[in-house]
Order: sequence, then C-alpha cells, then structure tokens
Amino acid sequence: MQIKAGTRCRSQVCETQLIVVRPIPGDLDLTCGGHPVIDYNGQPTPGLTPKPGADTGTTLGKRYTDVSGRLEVLVTKAGAGTLALAGEPLTLKDAKPLPASD
Repeated sequence: MQIKAGTRCRSQVCETQLIVVRPIPGDLDLTCGGHPVIDYNGQPTPGLTPKPGADTGTTLGKRYTDVSGRLEVLVTKAGAGTLALAGEPLTLKDAKPLPASD
C-alpha cells in the first residue's frame, strides 16, 4: 500500500483509525490486528478477527513508530488490534520533554 503524509487508514478487524504523520517511501506492509490496514473509506473484509498475539490494542491520541523511527502514525480512534510494519509491532512514541521555563 502506498502511504503518504496525511493518509487516513483504518483497521479491518477493530475500530482503530489512524493518520500517517511521517511515511516511509514505497509500498508498506502496515497491519493492524495481523491484517493489512485499508483506506479510511474502504470496506473491510467481512469475518476477519485479530490474529493471536496481534490484539494488544491502540490508544487514542498516541503516536506509534517503527524501530527505525522513520514511520510515525497518530491513532485517531482506539481499537483492539496491534499496529505493525512488516510483522514488527509499532511502539508507542515517547513524548518529548518540554524545555524548562526558568
């Protein structure tokens, strides 16, 4: 799936919705719950459920990134599926500390 910044996607197996903040060039194997994410307006395949081990869930308003830090997505609706890139689960991105305002 070709993904660019601002692309809205959704899971086929749960309520998860996301926006791509920082894409990686080329085709991506971005999944949620073990199944490929689809365009926000796309129709999910009926009868799909999260695969075992791919059901740790997502958190509303949080950013997730791959191990290299090149892909970043923002969850706009939480769900039960795990976000992953090429089979590797995305991790919750830490918040940047604010500078002191002495």
